[in-house]
Amino acid sequence: MPGMGTPELPVPDGLVLRPFRGVRFAVADAAAVTSPPYDLISEGDVQTLLDSHPNNVVRLILPRPPADHSPAERYGAARDALRAWLVEGVLVRDEVPALYVYEQSAPGMLQRGLIGDVGLVAPEQRIVLPHENVMPGPVADRLALMSTTQANLEPILLLYNGDDANGRGRASTLVDEVATARPPLVSTVTGDGVRHSLWAITDPAEIGQINADLRPRQALIADGHHRYATYRELQRQEHTRRANPANGSGPWDFGLALLVDSDAYPPDLKAIHRVIPGLPLEAAAERAKRAWQVQDFTDLRAGLAALEHAAEPAFLLAGAGTCHLLTSPDPAQLAKAMPAERSPRWNALNTSILAEFVLPKMWDMEDDERDVRIVHHDARAAADLAAATGGTAVILNALVVEEVLAVAAEGERVPRKSTSFGPKPRTGLVLRTFDVD
Repeated sequence: MPGMGTPELPVPDGLVLRPFRGVRFAVADAAAVTSPPYDLISEGDVQTLLDSHPNNVVRLILPRPPADHSPAERYGAARDALRAWLVEGVLVRDEVPALYVYEQSAPGMLQRGLIGDVGLVAPEQRIVLPHENVMPGPVADRLALMSTTQANLEPILLLYNGDDANGRGRASTLVDEVATARPPLVSTVTGDGVRHSLWAITDPAEIGQINADLRPRQALIADGHHRYATYRELQRQEHTRRANPANGSGPWDFGLALLVDSDAYPPDLKAIHRVIPGLPLEAAAERAKRAWQVQDFTDLRAGLAALEHAAEPAFLLAGAGTCHLLTSPDPAQLAKAMPAERSPRWNALNTSILAEFVLPKMWDMEDDERDVRIVHHDARAAADLAAATGGTAVILNALVVEEVLAVAAEGERVPRKSTSFGPKPRTGLVLRTFDVD
């Protein structure tokens, strides 16, 4: 509250995507200096990326000084590298503020959107809609990075509905016009076969048309909940530290984002699996029999096929040896476990049932960072990790996009790490530093 140390923050009057002076790598092969998003990079991937180019962006987003250093000390290395690369010309600032059209393309895949500075708003404003809860650890980690470097090094992914009563919106049509008729600033193919291309929109009239179209719309945070929460916390800290007036505006009042029209480019939604180290697979399956029908499979492939076609809720337990399909939970036990204050739609999600019923009632644990590890997309990798740690992998089917949108529209949030929307933007094609924004 004002007068008690909490600043009044600027409040955008709608969905705003502001142009910024992008910072880009001045290298011949942009693919060599980019990376996947930070939370999809394994320890082994870090070394591979470091070996691929001395200036790979992973040195900024996941620096590797001694592990006993504090977050501020660790990210001091990222700050120093960022400054050095700007001085040396490895990174170059664009002269004119722009919104950037970004295209990802491969056989059978095409996504286009706009990269810019999204105006930060509170969830209750119903402009930028979160759909997933966050954990304090990742927010603290990214806050240390952003506050130390004074930069946004990778965009979050936002989705919006670009169609309305008058047809397709101007922002979406302009994205396609630029991508099909103008030469790109950057076009590169990464090792996974995806071509990444970038164009700059600098015309104030076109930028005005885009924001006039976007202003009345809502955007869903598809990927980057922890980073968006970090944007908001950094904004609060900077306004408190600098004692900015309520109507002031600084670079921390915006956050780097890729905004995609999901009507034009429907997203791909994949599952995020859990691994519980130290919970023996057969013990997990035996305890699940208290409330679930359990079917055994000797082959992971057969178990995954059965999971894909099973009625929800359903889970596949995997690890060393056999795998076990959980289906048809006891209705009375399930109803007692699910929170009465939640909507029926929320209570029917497989990730909600995992968090509220399977983990606490079957195995006496919570779905938290301490006891549960996360594996994006790859069921076999989850099973292998479970086998290596003497534990159990819980493999899920992906949620349905419409279910997630409906939950978010009602102001609810799905449990943490419930969704993995894609395609995700490649990190390193364009960065944002506060000193020129």
